[in-house]
Amino acid sequence: MAKLIEEAKAYQPKQVNNISELPSVSVDLNVKEDKEAEFPYKYVEVEGERYKLPSSVLGSLKAILEENPNLKKFKVKRAGEGMNTKYTVIPLS
Repeated sequence: MAKLIEEAKAYQPKQVNNISELPSVSVDLNVKEDKEAEFPYKYVEVEGERYKLPSSVLGSLKAILEENPNLKKFKVKRAGEGMNTKYTVIPLS
């Protein structure tokens, strides 16, 4: 059993990557949901790492796929922070 001081010093908060950190994203990735988190969120997994998938990205991707159903890859640009974060979905191929 560890002491509280040892646990506090070793504590690393959980951090979730964002889909905008990926150079490209395949439309064939599986989407998962973490319902156990304080604020549930959807994510994709790439090489064992989770990347949060904001709902605004899904909405933009839906619109792009309606015009280009053969899209295979895209990337996401992120601007701003917190509640003012904006995502731009850019089709690649």
